[in-house]
Amino acid sequence: MAVHLPVLGGNGHEQGFAKTARTDGWWVGPAVTFVVFTTFVVYTTWAALQGDHYFSAPYLSPFYSPTLFTDDVNVHSWFGNIPEWMPHWIPGWSSPAIYILIFPGAFRFTCYYYRKAYYRSFAGSPPGCAVGPLASKRTYRGETALLLFQNLHRFALYFALLFVVFLGKDAFESFQLDGKLGVGVGSIILTINVVLIAGYTFGCHSLRHLLGGRKDCMSNCGKDSVALGSWRQASWFNARHMQFAWASLVWVMVTDLYVRLCAMGKIHDWNTW
Repeated sequence: MAVHLPVLGGNGHEQGFAKTARTDGWWVGPAVTFVVFTTFVVYTTWAALQGDHYFSAPYLSPFYSPTLFTDDVNVHSWFGNIPEWMPHWIPGWSSPAIYILIFPGAFRFTCYYYRKAYYRSFAGSPPGCAVGPLASKRTYRGETALLLFQNLHRFALYFALLFVVFLGKDAFESFQLDGKLGVGVGSIILTINVVLIAGYTFGCHSLRHLLGGRKDCMSNCGKDSVALGSWRQASWFNARHMQFAWASLVWVMVTDLYVRLCAMGKIHDWNTW
């Protein structure tokens, strides 16, 4: 009896997009990534362009923190009102979010983990291990040509670390209203948000390399050195980078939505004030 074997390419994959000998549900991961990531991009873009309903005392949406410019008299900004010289032709130019979201956005978009996720889900390059890529004859050149900007990730890290401080300040201030200490559902939501974002940021591959990757032998630092301890802590977060990446991605949307609904009067914040 004749046995028909699959035609394999030079990389060991069957020829053709999504061709594979795998029998498991390899497509589930890329499909979920596509849905969640698309939802995040659409919602974040919409929320950033609104320029309204981002503050409900004492809660500030993470999409608008820190607020550099604003015409809202109820919100403290670093530099006062939005200046007249700002380009009015840009959609949402009056929204405080467009002046700061580029930094956390760049950090996530160039993230080593997210690259793998959206390369597979959106570019099919490849859609899964041992699965035929979308363009099987294309020569992959990594981050040396079209995707050269991905190397900016190490610089975006520095801004991401600053945003952990900014969001931590917002979470701390969410437990105070008119000089009175208290706690509300929003306080808890904002605190969870900064914890998840911090966990995602502290697990960054670039941060782990910055703390210890440049050293030839970490043992030379001493068994109880600060450098070795910091590298081990970063390694703990790095091992859970995927979980923190998705949890923080979803939760930052939840946080903005909660603050937005409170500001619009659609829901009431349960609190002790």
